[in-house]
Amino acid sequence: MAPPSTVIERERKYEIAAGSGVPRLIGVAGVAAQDDPVEQILDASYYDTETFRLAAAGITLRRRVGGHDAGWHLKLPVSADERQEIQLPLGGDARKVPGRLRRLVRAYTLGEKLVPIAHLRTDRFAHRLAAEDGRTIATLTDDHVTGEAGGTAAHLDEWRELELELDPDTEPGLLEEFDHALAGAGASASPWPSKLRRLVGDRVPATPRPGKKPSAGDVVLASLRAHSAALRRADVGVRLDVGDSVHQMRVAARKLRSTLRSFGSLLDQNKTAGLAAELQWLGRQLAPARDTEVTEERLRERLGDVPPELVLGPLRQFLTRYFAREAEEARTRAATALTGKRYLALLRELDALVTAPPWTAKARKPAKAGLRKPLRKAARKLTRAEAATHGLADEQLEHALHDVRKKAKRARYAADTVKPVSGKKVKKWRRNVKAVQQTLGAHQDTVVGREVLRHLAIAGHGEGQNTFTFGVLHARDAERAEKLRKRFATEWRRLRKG
Repeated sequence: MAPPSTVIERERKYEIAAGSGVPRLIGVAGVAAQDDPVEQILDASYYDTETFRLAAAGITLRRRVGGHDAGWHLKLPVSADERQEIQLPLGGDARKVPGRLRRLVRAYTLGEKLVPIAHLRTDRFAHRLAAEDGRTIATLTDDHVTGEAGGTAAHLDEWRELELELDPDTEPGLLEEFDHALAGAGASASPWPSKLRRLVGDRVPATPRPGKKPSAGDVVLASLRAHSAALRRADVGVRLDVGDSVHQMRVAARKLRSTLRSFGSLLDQNKTAGLAAELQWLGRQLAPARDTEVTEERLRERLGDVPPELVLGPLRQFLTRYFAREAEEARTRAATALTGKRYLALLRELDALVTAPPWTAKARKPAKAGLRKPLRKAARKLTRAEAATHGLADEQLEHALHDVRKKAKRARYAADTVKPVSGKKVKKWRRNVKAVQQTLGAHQDTVVGREVLRHLAIAGHGEGQNTFTFGVLHARDAERAEKLRKRFATEWRRLRKG
C-alpha cells in the first residue's frame, strides 16, 4: 500500500434553506469565475469506537467511495477552520480499518476496537471558484446528505448544507471574506464541525464546562484536559515523524506532571503518584530524540558563526554522519515506547484522571483562594533553588542553575494553570519567571553543548578528523555561559522585586 499523504483542509460549513439557490460569489476574494456545478456521488462509511472516542476528540475516520479523493480519510482538528487530513488509497478489506490508521489513533482509542458507526451518502454539486488567471481560489459545494447512524436505536436524517473550502495555496484569511458574502446571501454558519457530528452529535459524550464561578478543582481540571489533549495530538505527529512533534509531546508530558505536583494538595496523591512517575518515564524515552535534534541544530548554527579559516576539515559531513546515528537510535527508542503496553496503560490512567479526578476537599474552594497557596509554594521553591547557587562554581554551579531552571519552569506552568482566574501581578510575575527560565535554558544548552563537543572531539579523533574547531566552539560556549549567568543575575533581581 502507498504511504499516507497529508493535506490541510481550510473550510467552513453553512446552513441553507431548502429550495434556495447557490450563492454567486463572483467579485468576492478575487473570484472572477464561478464554474457550473459538477455532480459527484459520495458514499462514506465512518468508524469509531463504540463509545465515540474519536468523535469526542473532533476526529473523523472514514472510507469513502466516489469523488476525486476516494479512499480512507483520517481528519484531525488543527483549529476551528483547519483540519489535517491523512489519506490512504482504497484497497484491502473494505470493512477493516488499515493498520496504519489504527496505530495513528491509538492514543485516542486506547486499544478499543474501531467499528462502523455511521453511513453517509452525499449528492454533491461542486462549483470551482477561479481567479482571473484561472487559478483555483476555493470550491463551493452544495451537499444533499442522507445519513444513517447505528447503535441501540438507528437514526436517520436528511439535510442540505453548503461547504466553502479554500484551495491549499489560497491565503487562509480569505475565509472571512467568503463568510461575510455567504452570510449576506442568506447562509448561516453551521453549528456542527462535520457531517458525522451532525448525525451522531447527541451520542457523543460532552466535556463538562466550569460555571461562572469555578472552583480550584475546575481550573486545574481544565489544565489537565488541555495538556492531555496536546499529548495525544503530538502522539499522532510523532508517529508521522512530523517535525517538532517529539518536543510538543515531551512538553505536554512535562506540563501534566508539573500540574500534578504543583497542585497535589487538590488531588489524592496516593492515586496520582503512579501516573506522575509514568509521565516522567515517558519524558525520558522522548528526551534523546529531542535533545539530539536541538543539539545538532544549535551546533550547526554555532559552526556557521566561526570564521571559515578556523573550520578545518569536512566537519559538516562528519556531523551529518554522527547525528544521523544518534537520531536513528533516539527515534527507535521513542517509537518502541509509543507502541508498548506501558504507554497504553499510562494513557488509560490519564484518561481515568481527567474523567473522574480524585479530588481532596481543597479542590472545592473558590478558584482564587484555592490556587493561591500552591502558586506561592512553587514560588518559594524557586527562591530556595536560587539561594542554593550562592557560593558555588564550575560544575556544581551548573547543576544548581539547571535546578533553578527546572523550578522556574514548574512555577511558570503553575502560573499558566491559574491564568484564567489570576490578576495582573501574577501575569507580570509569570513573564519574569519565563525570562529567567529561557536564559537558564540557553545556559544549559552551553553545558550540554560542551559535553557533546568533547564526545565529538573523541569520535572525530578516532576517525582521523581535525578536531581543532570543536575546541574553538567549546571555548566560545564557555564564554557564552558566563554572559548568560550575568544576564540571569539581572533578571533574577527584577523577578525578586516583583
